[in-house]
Amino acid sequence: MASAIITVEDLPACLGFNQRVIGIDLGTTTIGLALSDVERSIATPLETIRRTKFTKDVERLAAIIAQYGVAAIVIGLPLNMDGSEGPRVQSTRSFVRQINPMIPLPVCFWDERLSTAAVTRSLIDQDVSRAKRGEVVDKMAAAYILQGVLDRLRHLARAETALKRD
Repeated sequence: MASAIITVEDLPACLGFNQRVIGIDLGTTTIGLALSDVERSIATPLETIRRTKFTKDVERLAAIIAQYGVAAIVIGLPLNMDGSEGPRVQSTRSFVRQINPMIPLPVCFWDERLSTAAVTRSLIDQDVSRAKRGEVVDKMAAAYILQGVLDRLRHLARAETALKRD
């Protein structure tokens, strides 16, 4: 089974009862991970993988996906501020193509512009030390990305329910 690139609107059809979604903030030196709860309402920072070798990194990601029964992947798409796609977007799309043989799950891209900045600002507001921020910012950015998708899914479900009532 090959993974498919899907939209947020198509995501619910790919998910079964009590299946989780994993959020990924892909960096050049780290991969931040966040996990949804089984009701898919709350994103929780999970882990930061320090990137070493591609195969080893993907094996760790695959093990986490298997451990938590993840059914789909949400990955931050690092668009430029003007919405255009640059080298980082190309790198992210390439990563998704490369993991496909090892992790054949549906993948949904989500605009991650300013996610790391928002998380960093929040941590500074909480007076978290620079060292501690460095340890948690990637997995918190993944949670920020994933929460955006979960909130969108909840909004879509409400809209669909309202349409059925009319």
